Amino acid sequence: MRIFVCEYITGGGLQGGVAPASLIAEGAMMVQALAADLADISGVRVLAAYDPAVTLGPLPAELRAVAPNGIWRQWQELVAEADAVWPIAPETDGALERLTELAEKGGRPVLNSRLAALAIARSKLATFRHLASRGIPVVPTVDAQDDPPASKAGWVAKPDDGAGCDNTIFLPDAIALARWRRAGPAASSVLQPFLPGAALSGSILAQEGRSWLLACNRQNVEIMGGKFAYHGGIVGGAEEFRARLEPIAAQIAAALPDLWGYVGVDLIDGPGGPVVLEINPRLTTSYIGLRRSLGLNPAALVLALLHRKIGSIVRPLSPQPVEIAVSGFEAAA
Repeated sequence: MRIFVCEYITGGGLQGGVAPASLIAEGAMMVQALAADLADISGVRVLAAYDPAVTLGPLPAELRAVAPNGIWRQWQELVAEADAVWPIAPETDGALERLTELAEKGGRPVLNSRLAALAIARSKLATFRHLASRGIPVVPTVDAQDDPPASKAGWVAKPDDGAGCDNTIFLPDAIALARWRRAGPAASSVLQPFLPGAALSGSILAQEGRSWLLACNRQNVEIMGGKFAYHGGIVGGAEEFRARLEPIAAQIAAALPDLWGYVGVDLIDGPGGPVVLEINPRLTTSYIGLRRSLGLNPAALVLALLHRKIGSIVRPLSPQPVEIAVSGFEAAA
């Protein structure tokens, strides 16, 4: 089985542009971890695209350099060479949906969530409305121009379809909120109340309304100069929250039955317990440490979903804490 791993940023999606160094680092680390996991599966070969302008490092894969022009045509050609496609892309500007659709039109199995789930998960506002309507604990989210949600600790402004902490801003009070609005925020921005508490994430497998919570993770997020910055975290470092996160994972999978494969869920352990910040229907940075934490190959678990044999594989789980840091990759000069 030949699997085309297409990580959007390091695989050519920059197209001569500039991405935050943190997103380049996260993309590079994810594709390295995934390629290594897939290469360890008997009968699997890895095909990967890479942008020569980004320092990616060695991969256990057949690497194909892509040119900055006609990137979608080049990806389409690589899809045609593969037996299956594993897309990794930010939700921003519909990149993950477009890449998934490209693979689907190529008639190849896509090792990712379906388009119906992506259309909701890429929007923080749509995610809030969808989850809240089903009684799932989720952080209130409004359009940036609407009345702000009630908050005693300020607000968080972010792009509705943003990835990671990119352009995520802390507004500590009403004065800062008014100043931010006067500066003319992007039309697609949203506001959420700032909730003090532990930053968590769940690494989940999903299929047709079912979920398997693989690991409960802590995230290392800090506010620097009024902006949020993500520095990594501890995979399996929040297992004390499992009893509270498993029901939320199950609710999310039931509410979005088109989630498939690896899914990351970001949460905050607020005053009333964990609440959902966003759903990432794709590989997340926590995947980097997941194999060491579980003692299992998570890519093999995803492939097992194709044969509906996952239930007997993932239980019982005893994740061990594995620290990961986002550093060490920059765009090449």
